[in-house]
Amino acid sequence: MEMGTINDERVSGLDTIKGFTYGWLSGRGKLLTEKAKISLRLMKERTYSTHVVIALAALQDTAQSTKIDFTGNHLPSDDELIEWISYAQSLGLRVIMKPTVNVRDGTWRAHINFFDIDVPCEPKWGDWFASYTDYQLHYARIAEKTSCDMHIVGCEMVQAERREQDWRRLISSIKQVYNGLVSYNTDKYQEGNVRWWDAVDIISSSGYYPIHDWERQLNRIEKIIKPFKKPFFFAEAGCPSRSGSSLIPNDWSHQGQINIEEQSEFYQEMFKKTHKRSWVKGFGLWDWRTELYQEDDAHLDDGYDVFGKPAEKVIAEFYQAGGK
Repeated sequence: MEMGTINDERVSGLDTIKGFTYGWLSGRGKLLTEKAKISLRLMKERTYSTHVVIALAALQDTAQSTKIDFTGNHLPSDDELIEWISYAQSLGLRVIMKPTVNVRDGTWRAHINFFDIDVPCEPKWGDWFASYTDYQLHYARIAEKTSCDMHIVGCEMVQAERREQDWRRLISSIKQVYNGLVSYNTDKYQEGNVRWWDAVDIISSSGYYPIHDWERQLNRIEKIIKPFKKPFFFAEAGCPSRSGSSLIPNDWSHQGQINIEEQSEFYQEMFKKTHKRSWVKGFGLWDWRTELYQEDDAHLDDGYDVFGKPAEKVIAEFYQAGGK
């Protein structure tokens, strides 16, 4: 049976993705601690998650650097990652591999960019994609070895998305070494910016939309993805527990008073609106940390975390009911 046929069958039988993103910025030695294992187990038990997105962050020095470092202590070792995937699967979780890239100087990855026409002595897209392909293939091979359910080939690479042929070559290379489903996670509002959705098996984006704007955004996204006839899910979605964050849920730096009720209201509204859309196949919510705070201190946390907060119960009820 050809690889494409296998993926066609998996796509047609795709279960709802009831997931959380896990492991963000967890460097070497962090995934297999007892606290990390307890955290993952609690994520599954308390939220009724069926999927976990393991988010990895390689590093490049600046937004115009062409060398991507995926061998340092900022990432788990291969052996550590493989053992962690085995542990997650032993809990009954389906694993989604998501290798991303960050910039050491703090620039958001969406601004990684180069000239479209090569200029001597200037950094080039070709060199960056060569390094990025090596990075993605390394983890795609691990995803294949460990039977991960999906590989997400990038996240919120807004400026890079116009490089259609480079992405097509990358995805083709990944499908030579990985038999599972392949997706790409575009950023909020950018669903129409990707012209190569036909190359992936599943379309995904970051669902950080203002609490009162979900209906309009879902209408917009549906029109964009419909011609591609591909399933869709929100590979990221969430909201900090701060006053005002439900209006700008993507802004992790927003200053506001701790407000765990507003976070809960955001999740209620998001699920209420997406529940009506059969084409939304799930979530990889942002995010669940490897080392949890004390549950009694949940009311003191203003981040995206939901552990011990009202939002956790909203998610658990939604996922337990089927996540649709």
